[in-house]
Amino acid sequence: MTAQAGICAEPNLHAYYLFFNIQPGCQSEVREKLKAVPALWEELKQTYPEAAFSGLVAIGNEAWDGLYPQARPNELTAFPAQGEGDRSAPETPVDLFFQLRADRLDVAYIAAQRVMALLASLTELKDERQGFRYLDCRDMTGFVDGTENPEGEHRAEVALVAEGPFAGGSYVHVQRYHHRMARWQKLSLTSQEKVYGRTKADNIEFASADKAPTAHTKRTSLKDAAGNSMEILRQSMPWGSATEQGLVFISCCRTPLHFTRMLESMYRGDEEGHFDHLTLFTRPETGAAFFAPSEGWLERAGE
Repeated sequence: MTAQAGICAEPNLHAYYLFFNIQPGCQSEVREKLKAVPALWEELKQTYPEAAFSGLVAIGNEAWDGLYPQARPNELTAFPAQGEGDRSAPETPVDLFFQLRADRLDVAYIAAQRVMALLASLTELKDERQGFRYLDCRDMTGFVDGTENPEGEHRAEVALVAEGPFAGGSYVHVQRYHHRMARWQKLSLTSQEKVYGRTKADNIEFASADKAPTAHTKRTSLKDAAGNSMEILRQSMPWGSATEQGLVFISCCRTPLHFTRMLESMYRGDEEGHFDHLTLFTRPETGAAFFAPSEGWLERAGE
């Protein structure tokens, strides 16, 4: 099955993220509209070849059965919300998520308008966010984002379901983080690097023995019982205005388990009470679980 290009796409300069809820009773009409999405992605790609456009639509956990009642991805479940006092990662489910990325902002905007026209009167737009590349693929905290991402063919191995009726699809988790920049900027460079577990300027990861047990890279570099790395493919991009900054965090994986374990490790204290200290400086305001089916699944409406 052909995966939607947006799942494994290489980084772009610009993005639009759109989040919709389906209007009551409109599931069958939306399902028909989604059949046209792969052709729309291809049209935009061919019309603006220099823009490196890629599109992605993913269906929310709570909306899936209403759209495709005949079959459901085996591991599609609710967003794994976490909570530890002021540090919490909430669940805020929505029905549809669109990721529209390009190296031209106008092309990403055209894609957003095409999606809006496609779903007009059938859905309610719940949130929109513009993402952009910040310097050399850095988060607004100043550190390189996605350092641990798989590369080359390994991206597909990590991100895509390999077998069965949902082959070519991906489990997608999306959070909109709001950075506490004033608090973050009060830290010294050494303290910031300790929070991440790597250097800021040249992006060199600390040796494992030199990392604090609360370092972000320590809390998110996990292995399963067999010693295999629990990888995800991050498609995140910063967002920002004159007064607010943050990150649209996007995880794509062949299983939701890897993201779930990472989020638990970040927010839940271990036996010694260690948690990810980056969560003291950024707060997720949203959290939703989706599945991004293959192009063929969309075109056939799951039949």
